[in-house]
Amino acid sequence: MTNSYLDKIAVEIRRTADPDAVLLDGDLPLYRIYAVLLLAKGQDVVAEDVHNAWAAWACEHEPESQSLLPFKELSLRNQRKDQLYVDAIRQVAERMKLGE
Repeated sequence: MTNSYLDKIAVEIRRTADPDAVLLDGDLPLYRIYAVLLLAKGQDVVAEDVHNAWAAWACEHEPESQSLLPFKELSLRNQRKDQLYVDAIRQVAERMKLGE
């Protein structure tokens, strides 16, 4: 893992979503996309954004996933799975804003 600004944000998002988890190198590209979402949308990020980011990552890493559908076509259960990451991105965005 590098120490780029995106990687630092990615690690913070992962840590916020699940404090006990370790960010694996294979998952880092997904969390980098989440970091870009944070920088682009900050606290305005929504579950559909998170799903689209995941879908971009999953095209390469989980191409057989049944969840590779537009967000609105997912079951409510699957839509709700993205909320954990929405909350984490928003929390990190708020902390970054406070640190300015």
